[in-house]
Amino acid sequence: MSVPGVRVALATVTGALPAAEERPGQLQMAEAVAAAIANKRHLVVAAGTGTGKTMGYLVPAVLAGKHVMVATATKALQDQLANKDLPFLATHLDVPFDFAILKGRSNYICLQRVHEVQAAATGQLELADLAPTVKLEIKRLGEWSTTSKTGDQAELDWMPSDRAWQSVSVSSDECPGATRCPKGDECFAENARKRAASADVVVVNTYLYGLHIASGGVLLPDHDVLIVDEAHSLEDIMSDTVGITIGSGRFTNVSVALRRILDDQGLIASVIESGVALRESISNLSGQRLPFPLPDAISEALITGRQCIDRAQAALRAIETTVEEAKQRRLRAQQQATRLIDDIDRAIAKNDGYVAFVSGSPDMPRLEIAPLDVGPTLRKGIWEQRTAILTSATIPASLTERVGMLAGTVDVVDVGSPFDYANNAVLYCALHMPDPRSAQFAEAVADELVGLITAAGGRTLALFTSYKAMDAAAAAVRGRIPFTVLTQRDRPKNALVKAFSEDESVCLFATSGFFQGVDIPGRTLSLVTIDRLPFPRPDDPLLSARRELLGAKAFGQIDIPRASTLLAQATGRLIRTATDRGVVAVFDPRLGKANYRWDIVKALPPMRRTRERSEVEAFLREITADS
Repeated sequence: MSVPGVRVALATVTGALPAAEERPGQLQMAEAVAAAIANKRHLVVAAGTGTGKTMGYLVPAVLAGKHVMVATATKALQDQLANKDLPFLATHLDVPFDFAILKGRSNYICLQRVHEVQAAATGQLELADLAPTVKLEIKRLGEWSTTSKTGDQAELDWMPSDRAWQSVSVSSDECPGATRCPKGDECFAENARKRAASADVVVVNTYLYGLHIASGGVLLPDHDVLIVDEAHSLEDIMSDTVGITIGSGRFTNVSVALRRILDDQGLIASVIESGVALRESISNLSGQRLPFPLPDAISEALITGRQCIDRAQAALRAIETTVEEAKQRRLRAQQQATRLIDDIDRAIAKNDGYVAFVSGSPDMPRLEIAPLDVGPTLRKGIWEQRTAILTSATIPASLTERVGMLAGTVDVVDVGSPFDYANNAVLYCALHMPDPRSAQFAEAVADELVGLITAAGGRTLALFTSYKAMDAAAAAVRGRIPFTVLTQRDRPKNALVKAFSEDESVCLFATSGFFQGVDIPGRTLSLVTIDRLPFPRPDDPLLSARRELLGAKAFGQIDIPRASTLLAQATGRLIRTATDRGVVAVFDPRLGKANYRWDIVKALPPMRRTRERSEVEAFLREITADS
């Protein structure tokens, strides 16, 4: 499709939107995507808030007539594409195309598991230890499975407990595959794969795409073009999926699968005890890097655990049965045990180019082994195989290098944002604040918050880089302002956002989980504050290993891009529509004093900048009065 054709098609589609408006950045993006696909060149697009990037990449991708895979950072975005954006495009684009959504297997109800828990002979035994409320949920899920079109948990209008859903679903580590399952022809997950195999556009989660790359490209249908939305998170997601994670929960899950088919309590207990031994060997090492070979206590726990799993595998192989339900339980247990053995073998092998560390809490630690550099894996699995379009509202300066895109093979475009940041938003850097590491900083933050929140009339999202700082600020501010202060500890995330959105007098204090993915347009949010520049922890085990690999370049390649991206994401919570107005206040004086300050500032939207609190308070009072 020619560039003029893309222009006409985009105008037709966007003209059908309820609040249709011309978006030059969206058109620029669509033309760049069309050219990239036609010329088979990779493209990275920074598309600021309000650009309309979803249609900016979907329209040219569909018109290109290629098989397209769209990877999103979250399941919520995946559902939005599949349930809202793509159906809208299919209705208004004068080009027919098929689309499908594909999720990880555990997102779909398993008809074989439903059959097993409902079986008169064995189902009651399996349900015996479950609470009555969980049993009722399982019954309700079974009834739903007979009417559901997709079997996707997202289709439910209620939220089952984890225990209930786990009883009627299987993970990819358990499933023996459609050809070995009596419900294979009816399987919701397999039917989703079949629909995806024939669709023109397939929407997946980036985590699932990472597993596809880690598997050597066997999980997902073949495709010509990959579009990665929210691409700023690509390196971290790929690190998680290409590496391995082993915790006591893996052994517990295997024991649950064994209990469904084996009547050998001693053997099952030994598997559980292996998980406990691993947990004890790493519980005091949370947040620490580990050497290769792994320390003796950890290696011994892993080897002992492997031996227990081997014995379980032998017991499973010895089972002879003609009962189909028993065969399926045996197959799933074998599958799960084999996956754990494979990961143990990888963990205790020579791991050049990887770093081992312990994540999680001391109560629930996990052994992780992640690649120092995901670039070679992505180059082999993606960049050398197909055209890739990477987009996000914020693109880290080092993204292309960090993910292994070779210079000369990729174009980078910034299409900006349609919002009038210069007139509608102010960036306030509190240069007079003490050093963030000083004892006086917390008190100074509270004083700033009181003054700014009062001027804003509430309507504040206060963001913090730690729970400790959030708690201290909330305690210091409550009682000094006539507004309600809710914190991230008070309610679930969705409930907090709802309460904040519906009451202008509410102030919300939160941590890094609210820096992105929170959409609060309109008059209820006029002030976003950030206590410190969100640099990654200096002792993060994976990043510290990557810093050592990069040497002097590490701060510029890792720390500044990550801080810039996260600060820009947090800043993006403020202006969500063309009429929004407000202030972003950063209490960290390094934003205005450090020699790297412009590397961070230039990643932010082009807001008017000031260091005068009186100017900021006057602007906030003006907004409050106008509202």
